[in-house]
Amino acid sequence: MKTTKIALLVVAVLGVSTLSAQRMSKNKKALIASVEKHQSALVSLSDSIWALAETAFNEAESSRILADYAEKNGFQVKRGVAGMPTAFVATYGSGKPVISVLGEFDALPGISQKAQPTKEALNEGAAGHGCGHNLFGAGSLGAAIAIKELIEAGKISGTVKFMGTPAEEKFFGKIWMVEAGLWDDVDVNISWHPSAKTEADVQSSLALVDFKVEFYGQAAHAAGDPWNGRSASDALELYTTGINYYREHVKPTVRIHYHIQDGGQVVNVVPDYSRLWVRVRDTKRSGMLPVYEQVQKMAEGAAIMANVDYKISLISGIYEVLVNRRGGAIMQDNLELLGPIEYTPEETVFGKKIQEVTGKDQVGMDGKITPLRNTRENPGGGSTDVGDVSWNVANINLRVTTAPKDTPWHSWAVVACGGMSIGHKGMIYASKAMGMTMLDLFENQNG
Repeated sequence: MKTTKIALLVVAVLGVSTLSAQRMSKNKKALIASVEKHQSALVSLSDSIWALAETAFNEAESSRILADYAEKNGFQVKRGVAGMPTAFVATYGSGKPVISVLGEFDALPGISQKAQPTKEALNEGAAGHGCGHNLFGAGSLGAAIAIKELIEAGKISGTVKFMGTPAEEKFFGKIWMVEAGLWDDVDVNISWHPSAKTEADVQSSLALVDFKVEFYGQAAHAAGDPWNGRSASDALELYTTGINYYREHVKPTVRIHYHIQDGGQVVNVVPDYSRLWVRVRDTKRSGMLPVYEQVQKMAEGAAIMANVDYKISLISGIYEVLVNRRGGAIMQDNLELLGPIEYTPEETVFGKKIQEVTGKDQVGMDGKITPLRNTRENPGGGSTDVGDVSWNVANINLRVTTAPKDTPWHSWAVVACGGMSIGHKGMIYASKAMGMTMLDLFENQNG
C-alpha cells in the first residue's frame, strides 16, 4: 500500500468558503438543471442494473450500460482496466484539477426482491441490490456528466473521471485499480453510498482481511469403519468452536465472522474435505492483524486435534477509510443548500410498511439533513474498498437516504426501495450534492 499522498491536503488548501449563507450560484443552478435533464435516463440506467442484479466480477451488462452512457455523453472510456473486464474509467477534460467520482454496480447473492414493501422474490434464488449499488453507479455518473457539461461550456476547467469499480461486495475491485495507479494523477475523489439517512459522511470504516480455510482428511464409512477415517468436518467444527470462544477475548471493536462453504456431502461418509470463508475486522488495520494471526494459529490447532491437514488462502484485505473532515464540511454546506428530501404520501406508506414487516418502529422516511457529526474513534459498521482509495487520494464521502429509517441493510427491503421512487429520489439528490461539491473544488482550484 502506498503512503498517503500530499493530495490528502488538497481539499484543505483549496480555501472553499462557507456556502450555507450564500444563494445558489449560477453554475450550481446549471449543474442541477443538467442532473434533472438526465434524470429519466439515470433512473432507467439504475432500473436496468437493478433488474440485472449481477454479482461481483459478473457485472458485464451493468458495467457496459454505464460505460456506454458515459461514452454517449462525450467521455473517453477505457474498459477492462486493472485487469478486470468489468472495471472502466470514463474521462472528460484536460489539466488540473483532476477530480474523480466512484461508481459501484455489483449485487448480493440470494436476495432477489420485487419493488414492493412485502418480501417476495423477483426471481427465486437470484441476486438483488441489497446495498443499492444500482443507484450508486448511476447517481455518480449523473454527477460526472453534470460537471462535464460545465467544462464543455467553458464555465470551469480541469478533468473529471468516473471510476467504474466492480466487485465491492466480495473481491474489492478498487484494490486492483489503486495498484494500477488509476488515482495517481487525481487530486480529490468523491464517493457516496445509499443509506437510511442523509449526511456528509465523516466516519471511518473497518479494516478487513478475507481468507479461506480448508481441511483435508481421509474418507471412510461412517458406520462400517469410522476408525479408518480422519474427519475434515471435525476439524472445521473444532476451528469454529475455537473462534467462538476467542470472541470473549478480543476488543469490542473486533468482528469475526465465517461462512461454512463445505462441511461434507453425505451423512454416511466421514468427510475428507471441508472449507469455510472467514473475515476478521477491526477499526484499524493495526488492531486487525494480531487477531488475524491468532485465528490462523487456531486453524493449525484444529487440524492437529482432528489429525488432518489444512491450508489457509488469503483472498483479500482492505484498509479503514481515512476521514477528510474539511471535505466533509464542504459537502455539508451543499446538503444544507439543497435542503431535505421530501416524500409523497405513497412513499411514506411504502416506507412504513417495510418498517412494519421488518419489525421496526413505523416512522417512515428520514429525509432531513443530519448535522455534521464528530468523527468517532470506533465507528463500527462495515468495510469498504473506498478505504484503500482514501489512503492514496483525498476522499470526500456522502450518504443519502434511499430506504426507510432502521431498514436492515443487505436485505430484501433495500432491494425493494432501490427499484422504485424512494431509491430514485435519493440517487438524483446524491448526483446534485456530489456535483455541487465537485464544482466548488473546480471553481476554487487556485484558492
